[in-house]
Amino acid sequence: MKEFVTILAGNTFVVSDGRGDIEPSPVVPTGLFSFDLRYLSEWRLTVNGERLHALSVDDLQYYETRFFLVPGEPTHYVDAKVSVIRHRKIGGGLEEELTVLNHRGEAAEIVVRLDMAADFVDVFELKQVAVTQRATTVAVEEGYLRLRYTRDDYVREVVVSSSAPADIDVGGMTFRIRVEPHGQWTTLLRASVHLRSKQGEDLRALLHTHRIDANRETQRELEDWLAAAPQLGCDNATLATAYRRGLIDLAALQFGALATGANLIAAGTPWFMTFYGRDSMLTCLQAMAFAPELAVGTLNTFAATQASVFDDFREKEPGKILHEFRYGESAAFEEQPHSPYFGAADTTPLFVILLDEYERWTGNVELVRRLEHEARAALRWIDTYGDLLGNGYVWYERRNLSSGLENQCWKDSPDSISYRDGRLPSFPRAICEIQGYAYDAKMRGARLARRIWHDPIYADRLEAEAADLKARFNRDFWVEDGEYYALALDADGGQVDALSSNMGHLLWSGIVDPSRAARVAEHLLGPRLFSGWGVRTLAEGEERYNPTGYHTGAIWPFDNSFIALGLRRYGFDGEAGRIAEAIIEASKYFDGRLPQLFAGYDRGLTKYPVQYPTTWTPHAWSAATPMMLIRVLLGLEPHDDHLVVNPSLPEGMGRIELLDVPGRWGRLDAFGRDRVESQRRRSGQGGRRGGVVSP
Repeated sequence: MKEFVTILAGNTFVVSDGRGDIEPSPVVPTGLFSFDLRYLSEWRLTVNGERLHALSVDDLQYYETRFFLVPGEPTHYVDAKVSVIRHRKIGGGLEEELTVLNHRGEAAEIVVRLDMAADFVDVFELKQVAVTQRATTVAVEEGYLRLRYTRDDYVREVVVSSSAPADIDVGGMTFRIRVEPHGQWTTLLRASVHLRSKQGEDLRALLHTHRIDANRETQRELEDWLAAAPQLGCDNATLATAYRRGLIDLAALQFGALATGANLIAAGTPWFMTFYGRDSMLTCLQAMAFAPELAVGTLNTFAATQASVFDDFREKEPGKILHEFRYGESAAFEEQPHSPYFGAADTTPLFVILLDEYERWTGNVELVRRLEHEARAALRWIDTYGDLLGNGYVWYERRNLSSGLENQCWKDSPDSISYRDGRLPSFPRAICEIQGYAYDAKMRGARLARRIWHDPIYADRLEAEAADLKARFNRDFWVEDGEYYALALDADGGQVDALSSNMGHLLWSGIVDPSRAARVAEHLLGPRLFSGWGVRTLAEGEERYNPTGYHTGAIWPFDNSFIALGLRRYGFDGEAGRIAEAIIEASKYFDGRLPQLFAGYDRGLTKYPVQYPTTWTPHAWSAATPMMLIRVLLGLEPHDDHLVVNPSLPEGMGRIELLDVPGRWGRLDAFGRDRVESQRRRSGQGGRRGGVVSP
């Protein structure tokens, strides 16, 4: 039986125990959450004063589940005369259909009680385990229980109602019911979440994505989303399961921004159910061949929030792209800098990369023209405020010394950037993959300038700057005695020489000198980095290596997907296939849903990938990982108005068919077979392996 159960719709979600109850937990953020706030902290069911025990839990959809329960302890199952079904949905709040079944041959008088409470705690407080008690109000109204928290103009409330009559008090609802022989009783409970404006309006009511109830409309939208995605046919059942699971999870994580209504992707449950710059852009890049429309709201939101002034608290600098946007109380009252927060050094070049990649796939030049000013400002940031030391590299050092992030790259934990002997470098730091992103942004910016903005002089300048950056990078970051790229440069220009997975992102960006690419590939697939289940974040043998270290030895599926794409860019098709195959096979042990990360133990030690102790699902860039891996295996690349298909499948992968790939060509099909299958086909039925597909 599951210890905890999560359902979600956008950034509204519920975490309960395995019987459906919500109670405070010291280790798990249980409750009803929406827009970074916990609305229900208690939702506990008893029947005749007894707690219930779960017989089973049905995961129906990402937004609904069903609990089958009986009163008392497990030893009482045989004699249970009453059972309970809780059918729970999530939409604009919590909806729960509660059914009590009487299995006796005589009528039963039953007391059903739901204890309810709301603490309105900010998700940041829960994450830091520093919860402050709030002065909330509880009002018993005709047919309702209204729980509210007010602080100046900040008003949040949850209103609970029942379709059946109840005795309502400040602690919940009591139902004194009579159930006929072999009969049943049902009530529909609704806990509606409200974010009030100064005028008392619900701020979410204007959103096209807002749902008061989780109903058939949500199901229809899911069906439309799945129907619009490319259809996968393959011999590998594990890949098919991971692909479908990833599509569903991306649907679950989409939400509407309060300010603009734009469709955005939340990064992941439970701590990251909001808009993250890096996560959102990398997810859009992973899903580009499958759902390019995801990038539109993301790009527009970044453009609308791009910094134009200096702000040390939020780490704003002109041209910089945001890292994170929060809606909770601590952000509203500037106790945290996250509405929005700009403490990331990689989001700004990634913005230009995503803009160019979107146009390459879709041909939407209008968006590129409209965002020209923002793209130029982002490119300008790379050479000005991003270059803290004035030596042509992008550095970071937090401006907000009280609550800003120390590490402002994707490996953002405190111990993630280290020398091989375990020492931590001083600040500022120049992380290797960010230099690759800067190089790629300049090259892509040059393409946009020449082809769409009609500014060849600017294009020439960007290409010259990119060439200079590539030459300097390959001189300064190359560790001669190990023949790999340093993780970073320290403030003195010295190499932070830990061997890490970051080199794969360098291949993806194109900044690696071709003469050195083979050694990089050897390291990535060597025994120190490659566990057999994927590439570790830090190599075995480094002082800080720990197979369960968040960024110091664990395996991140999204990281591996970009490494595989980089390997294919440099022609290491077999190596890319090995990584793709390993991650796909690992997904089988997580029921097809790739987690945010898993432990980096060597495959020879375990028969299955070891789950990371505190990982949660779903996570957007893990959900999109199967899509990127399919793109890698099929070798999908846009080329003008054509789709290039250059498959390279590991032996045993069999056949992959991806139908209706969207792009500037309309929709086209892509096919690939592994070598064994291709040889069999050629000797028997024949068939095409790949090539350029034109509309």
